Amino acid sequence: MLATTRQRKHSYLKNLLVPGIAIGALCYFAFHALNGKLGLVGRPQIEHEILALELELDELREERLQLQRRVMLLDPESLDPDMVDERARASLNLAHVNEVAIMRN
Repeated sequence: MLATTRQRKHSYLKNLLVPGIAIGALCYFAFHALNGKLGLVGRPQIEHEILALELELDELREERLQLQRRVMLLDPESLDPDMVDERARASLNLAHVNEVAIMRN
């Protein structure tokens, strides 16, 4: 008895499976490249946040410099008599005899 080879019909679905998966993956990545958080649509928002944070950083650096200057005035090696007088009056709630005190809420 001879063994016969069984031949199957080629399915069109098998031929479309790999290209279909490839197209699906391509569409997925293309969508997220455009609409994702880091995509083309989200990029201007990120740039806007960067500018706002840089402005805030500049303000904080300026405030830090001002505070450093005040601290330098309170340094024991270079005491400024006016700064010592100001800090003593503020912390002790004292005023000079010749001064007029104005009370604020």
